[in-house]
Amino acid sequence: MTNDNSKQTLTIDNYLDAHYIHRSNWLRAAVLGANDGIISISSLAIGIAAASTSREPIILATVAGLVAGALSMAAGEYVSVSSQTDTEKADIEREKVELREMPEEELHILAQIYEKRGLKKETAMQVALELTEKDALAAHIRDELGINEISQANPIQAALASGASFTIGGVLPLLVVLFAPVKGMEYWLYGSTILFLILLGAMSAKTGGSSISKAILRITIWGTIAMGLSAGVGYLFGVKV
Repeated sequence: MTNDNSKQTLTIDNYLDAHYIHRSNWLRAAVLGANDGIISISSLAIGIAAASTSREPIILATVAGLVAGALSMAAGEYVSVSSQTDTEKADIEREKVELREMPEEELHILAQIYEKRGLKKETAMQVALELTEKDALAAHIRDELGINEISQANPIQAALASGASFTIGGVLPLLVVLFAPVKGMEYWLYGSTILFLILLGAMSAKTGGSSISKAILRITIWGTIAMGLSAGVGYLFGVKV
């Protein structure tokens, strides 16, 4: 017999934590960084390898690209997400002023939002009244501005995730550069990079709960295009170093 008292109660927090959307902020930055690290460093190495007869210039270009790329990714992500955070803060401050100066108008705006979502007019107003009594600012931030804990930007988290994941992704083609034969290295780089991209696509899709096959196909196609164009540039100029 099953003891009902032994069953784990499903709370709203446990229910929400089970959804993949809670991972969207850091997952997006991490996948973008790793994908950029793998593709950009591989493409750079392939371009140099296509025009080089020795390993040293390939290593130098790869390491320089890895360091510069990781710092650029982290800085760029921090700046862009900080801009989003500044916009959110400005809207929140504006909402505070509006709640202080015209609370009745703001109440009706909140009720109209709930009415448009499908509630009856009386029910929408009652919900708006109860939420306003509890925390008017929180209700307007969430339902009028569309800002919540899931979507709220975190510049430090995004910067660290992007920089670290770019480094991890970029180290993989660097290892190929260090150990693969110089002759035909561009082919070694291409083959290994496709494998890395397939693994990244599968991992990101699994973590995000999306289609693994679609993620692999998408990431492989664009990676192949980037590396193919880079190799073409190297062959086109044909400068042997």
